[in-house]
Amino acid sequence: MKALTEKEFDEEINKDKLVVVDFWAEWCMPCRMLTPVLEKLEKEYDSVEFAKLNTDEYPNVAMRFGIFSIPTVMMFYKGEMINSFVGAMPESVVRREVEKALEKIQA
Repeated sequence: MKALTEKEFDEEINKDKLVVVDFWAEWCMPCRMLTPVLEKLEKEYDSVEFAKLNTDEYPNVAMRFGIFSIPTVMMFYKGEMINSFVGAMPESVVRREVEKALEKIQA
């Protein structure tokens, strides 16, 4: 997963494909539990880009999206947030959320 900086963030989420962004922090144990799930899905979905943003390093981005709990995963398409969830979820739930987002952009 690509680690985003604040400068790269807007460019990344404005792509013409689904971009899944994991808002996380080093000290967050649920974040560490979610990372392997996202890394596995990244290998399965060629058409989806997976990225992460450290909320401790870039708090302005987290504040901009009203993120108070981590991990928060937001899914963007052409700059618009189209799906999100909060917390470390099992692979089946994360997969379902990615599929929902893909359905929205294909509709």
